[in-house]
Amino acid sequence: MYRENKIVVIGSTNTDMVIKVDHLPNPGETILGDHFIMNQGGKGANQAVAIARLGGDVTFICKVGNDMFGNKAIEMFRKEGIETTYAGIADQEPSGMALINVDKKGENTIVVASGANNALTPQDIENAKSVIVGGDILLMQLEIPIETVEFAAKMANKHGAKVILNPAPARSLSNDLLGNLYMIIPNETEAEIFSGVKVVDWESAKAAADIISEKGVEIVIITLGSRGALVKERENYYEVPASKVNALDTTAAGDTFCAAVCVAIAEGKTVLDAVKFANKSASVTVTRIGAQTSLPYRNEIDCL
Repeated sequence: MYRENKIVVIGSTNTDMVIKVDHLPNPGETILGDHFIMNQGGKGANQAVAIARLGGDVTFICKVGNDMFGNKAIEMFRKEGIETTYAGIADQEPSGMALINVDKKGENTIVVASGANNALTPQDIENAKSVIVGGDILLMQLEIPIETVEFAAKMANKHGAKVILNPAPARSLSNDLLGNLYMIIPNETEAEIFSGVKVVDWESAKAAADIISEKGVEIVIITLGSRGALVKERENYYEVPASKVNALDTTAAGDTFCAAVCVAIAEGKTVLDAVKFANKSASVTVTRIGAQTSLPYRNEIDCL
């Protein structure tokens, strides 16, 4: 394995209920699906599992309900080699759930009931301070309370960890949070929300990255789906094309990308090489159905 520096993930964990459909339903439309899958998901959990499979040394900080779904999630994390000391239980909340439709083109719609994810508080982060300040990279998303994200970012940055944010689902971010980030990884839609620039090609992605970086973030990586990713590292720009594959399901592709970037950075790779590695990793994910069931292992990437 390639375990180098420690990575901490703080985020959500859900049980995904996935239905394959011919097309995504319109409002008020009922359609019949042809395949059902239930597996583990949630952006935080997806990223933690992907990091472990790609060879990273990862601790996952989360909250689950005191129910069969939460118990199964914790059991699965441990089987993946993830440190779960700070995977807590919220007795008064159910575990998070997600309902996902995936069409024949691999596009999806997702509805999430956050449940216990909303019970992850700054006090939980304070309780886990030793592992956060002892880590090299902190990766977060926005499926947990924003005050928890802000608290953790400030704590980690103060103690020298590289704070990486995947700002999904998109929402407004404070300058205080942005100022504590080393890297932000939005997709096209999220980049447009943060910058006001509609991202449709490389040039508009560069314009959006400029505006986002002016808010105090050192490195901006905008993922562009099948086109690849635009990287702005201080004054330098890189256009990194995506690998060409037959996409079956885009669920968790962005999570794989973020995880792979963290693993590569932890191994001492440059940002550009980290993004190339992340593109390869995500290209494997989209050829499979599901969230965590689709996440690749390191040996699969190294042979590409």
